[in-house]
Amino acid sequence: MNWISPFEAVGRGTIGVLSDFGRFSGFVAHTGAALADVRTWLSLTAGQMRKLGVNSLPIALFLSAFTGIVLALQASYTFTGAIPLYFVGTLVGKTMMLELGPVLTGLAMSGRVGANIAAELGTMRVSEQIDALETMAYNPHSYLVLPRVIAGTLMVPIIVTFSNVIGIACGWITAMQMLDMSSQQFVLGLRLFYDPFDITYYLIKSVSFGFVITILGCYQGFYTEGGAEGVGVATTRAVVLASVMILVLDAFWAATLLKT
Repeated sequence: MNWISPFEAVGRGTIGVLSDFGRFSGFVAHTGAALADVRTWLSLTAGQMRKLGVNSLPIALFLSAFTGIVLALQASYTFTGAIPLYFVGTLVGKTMMLELGPVLTGLAMSGRVGANIAAELGTMRVSEQIDALETMAYNPHSYLVLPRVIAGTLMVPIIVTFSNVIGIACGWITAMQMLDMSSQQFVLGLRLFYDPFDITYYLIKSVSFGFVITILGCYQGFYTEGGAEGVGVATTRAVVLASVMILVLDAFWAATLLKT
């Protein structure tokens, strides 16, 4: 009967995936229903915006600053002798706004914010603090989950905007100081292919990234099992899943919104 084993493994795996998807869908539905409990989540959201957003700003700006510098240098190296140098501004501006700004910031936030949320809620779950909230008739979704999801969804686009500005500014400074470009040349390239839709595009991506990072972090932490080891597993899963979903969403939005 060994020939049946592969089919059993496939069946168990399929059932496991469908079970996880069903539980996640229920978790998202309960979180959405918690929106009605405005008095609970509204007072907690501002603190989470500071904790998850403002405190993440330094690492995001650090990444974007050096990304802008590298983009300017690589563009100059690539365009030498073939393309006018002012296209450095075009490449820096377009690449930061459409791709590297949102994606690198999202990946950094998944490591910092997603892990923080999963570890925090996971610790609360294994120490039975979430059970205590339910015993006291508090809705854990409106008290713990929704403030974090709203804060992350709102703050990631703001952080990405700052990241784009810093990245482009650092590329601009690099072009003037190291590539013998004038400010007028860089601005010419920056404006050459600028489209107002670029801002709409990166904001849409950023909102989706913020939602995915926080909802997956909350989900993994909320259903943590197995004590301290389980918290570590949940934290790892939150970061990995959020990073994968960021890349999937990046491809999805590009295929959906950038069609000519």
